[in-house]
Formats: sequence, structure tokens, C-alpha cells
Amino acid sequence: MNSLLARLANLFPVWLLVFCGTALVEPGIFTWFSGQWIVGGLMLIMLGMGLTLEPGDFRAVARMPGAVLAGFVGQYTIMPLAGWGTAKALGLSPDFAVGLILVACAPGGTASNVVTYIARANVALSVVMTSCSTLAAVVVTPWLTQWLAGAYLPVDGWGMFLTTLQVVLGPVALGVFLNRKVPRAAVGFAKWGPLVSVILICMICASIVGQGREAILQNMGVLALAVGMLHGLGFFFGWAMAWLLGFKPPEARAISIEVGMQNSGLAAVLAKAHFAANPLTAVPAALSSVAHSLIGSSLAAFWRARG
Repeated sequence: MNSLLARLANLFPVWLLVFCGTALVEPGIFTWFSGQWIVGGLMLIMLGMGLTLEPGDFRAVARMPGAVLAGFVGQYTIMPLAGWGTAKALGLSPDFAVGLILVACAPGGTASNVVTYIARANVALSVVMTSCSTLAAVVVTPWLTQWLAGAYLPVDGWGMFLTTLQVVLGPVALGVFLNRKVPRAAVGFAKWGPLVSVILICMICASIVGQGREAILQNMGVLALAVGMLHGLGFFFGWAMAWLLGFKPPEARAISIEVGMQNSGLAAVLAKAHFAANPLTAVPAALSSVAHSLIGSSLAAFWRARG
């Protein structure tokens, strides 16, 4: 049973393509999953992430500070600059530009841990990097978004901070607490959690794709190019930075994957909550999830084949 659930979760890119492809054809299947459903879905994903963590996991930072720091710095420098540069280079409309920059300023995505495992990279490092960037996102994501995207649309940095605090830090902290006090809950989540998270991410992205169907179909070329460039630059420069710093392949791969894969669900929630008057800002987040999953899975298969 466990192996079947794991295999189903590892098919994340396939499910994402199926869900989002269906949303383009029959948007009504998914558009009901909006508003508080999306917020609640992301909070459940973050709770699940917390349930997989223990206080000892954070002490692991002390055993590999250089690699964790490299991934953290890459996450919050390479990606934001790539997002801003891509939006400028392609001349994106304000809505799409802000959405792309918001994705770029988000922390590492939980799917990066699965992709790191497939790539035969350092999974423990990936988990610690995701945890650190997620916790820092409460402050860093709103600040970077306000700085880089403020020229396009007004950005409520304080409001974004409060939302991130609600949907990230609270659920993760509760998950860590429950793992400590009710360890059986963590055991149960270890079995079902990854697949539940995959389904929720797919529902969030499909809902946004369904709601923005017309705009996506009209701008598919430039949007696909934008998210492809953003994540391609993240994977490449994340790996190049790790290689230049002398990290071994397992760590370099983990850093590349962590930098290249974003928490698109968080970006979508922030876009929906703080740019309600500009609903198309959430569209890049949905397409970003598809793009980084496909690129990351392809890289993981390549690296796995190389050993």
C-alpha cells in the first residue's frame, strides 16, 4: 500500500498536466475550488510539512551550514532577479509581471523534496533548505515582492506578511508540535500526506487555470516562455553556483532543485488575497507549478540515469 501511494505521489507532474489540461477544456470542474478552499488547501499542505519535521531536523543546519546557506541565498537572489529580469525582457503586462515576480519571490516548494529523492541527491539537505526558506518567507517574500513588483502595481507588504504568517508559519509550527506530542499523527501522514499534498496542489492550480482560461489561451505563448525561462534560469544558476562553490553532485543537485522549484501554491494564495482587483496575477503561479515540475522531473531522471 505504501509503495503504491508513493508511486502515485511521484507522478505529480502527470497529475498536474491532467488537472490543468482538463481545466482548460472544462473549467467548471475545478473553479468551485476557490477562495477559502485554496487558502485551506495550502494550510493543510503546510501542516503536513510540519508533521514531517522534528526540532532535531533544524539542528541539521549546524551539520551542513554552507550548503543550506548557499541554497537559501540562491533561492532569494537568483529567482527574484530572474523573475524581474524575465518580466522586463518579455515586456509582460503588469498583471502577469507581478504574478511572475511573486512566484520568483516565493520559498522553495515541497515538491522539491520528492524531485531531489528521484535525482539521487541529498534529500535531508533539501528538506532543511525548504524548511528554512519557508520560515523566512514570512518576512522575505512580502519584502522582495514589494521591492521588485511595486513599480507595476501597488503591493501591500504588511498585509502580505500577515497572510504568509497565517498560511505558512502557523500550520508548520502546529505540525511540528503535533509531531512532537502526537507522533502517531506523523506516522499516518507519512503514508497519505504526499499524495494528499499533490492532489491539493493540482486542485489549486487547476482552479486558477480554469478561472483564467481565456487569458491563458490568448497569452499561452508568452506565459509558457516566461515561466519556462524563470525556472530554467533557477535550475541552471542554482547548479552553477553550487558547482563553483565546490559542492559534490548530491548537494549540487539538491541546491539546483531547491532554487529552481517554488512554492507556487503560496504565490497563488498571496495573489488571490492581495491582488483581487487583478485576478490574472494568479495565472503565472498555476503555470509555474506545471513548468517547474516538468523541468525538475526531467532533470531528476537525467541525473538518476547518470548515477
